[in-house]
Amino acid sequence: MADPVLSSIDGGVLTLTFNRPDRLNAWTDAMGRRYFDLLAEADRDPAVRVVVVTGAGRGFCAGADFEDLTAVLNGSYRREDESDRRSVTLPATLGKPVIAAVNGACAGLGMVCALACDLVFTADEAKWTTAFARRGLIAEYGLSWILPRLIGQARAMDLLLSGRTFTGVEAYELGLVSRSVPGESLLEETAAYARELALHSSPTSMAVMKRQIRGDWNRTLEEAEAAAVRLMTESFGRPDVTEGVAAFLERRAPRFPPLPRS
Repeated sequence: MADPVLSSIDGGVLTLTFNRPDRLNAWTDAMGRRYFDLLAEADRDPAVRVVVVTGAGRGFCAGADFEDLTAVLNGSYRREDESDRRSVTLPATLGKPVIAAVNGACAGLGMVCALACDLVFTADEAKWTTAFARRGLIAEYGLSWILPRLIGQARAMDLLLSGRTFTGVEAYELGLVSRSVPGESLLEETAAYARELALHSSPTSMAVMKRQIRGDWNRTLEEAEAAAVRLMTESFGRPDVTEGVAAFLERRAPRFPPLPRS
């Protein structure tokens, strides 16, 4: 049986590729477990500085596999590992940046999977849809929390209630993604951006800023500023600041230490 998620690393950038192209990379328990395991390994591996997630073939992830949905409806579905309750929002909890490169069909659970990443690049022609309302479902896996924070309540309502299909270009215009590019250059541009982060940005700084962005959402400005002052003071005690300043003055690429193994 083919590996449901492929893994390769180059220059500190780990690329994870959903690998069920004949099913537009529709989500299964086996694919999820493999994906979560690889993300957890990446978070522990000091050689990994940035993670890119994409799909093989014409799809990114077309949502839950319909064979599983059918099994749920007829009562025959059994989760292969009932103890594994990790979620597609796992990338948000990692200390390292995770970038989704949406190369094609991105629907339902697959859309949550993409938007749970820290940054999203999409092919112009990729087809996006929440899909849930058209399947008699609800906004699953925290999408009702994610969407309004990205694009506002009115636009989130539109995408959720209608379940309409839209392109990567519109996803960019809505503010749903960071960048929309022609499909033939998607992986090249995503990889180039990821390499920039791996080469020039402090892993510790990126990990702290991920926590700040997620944690400050419901704080007041005063609370966020007070927390930032404390975190800034802590940063002066780490070697990253010394190295960052030295690299700037010496006009060279920085040699930041990796995140410690968690």
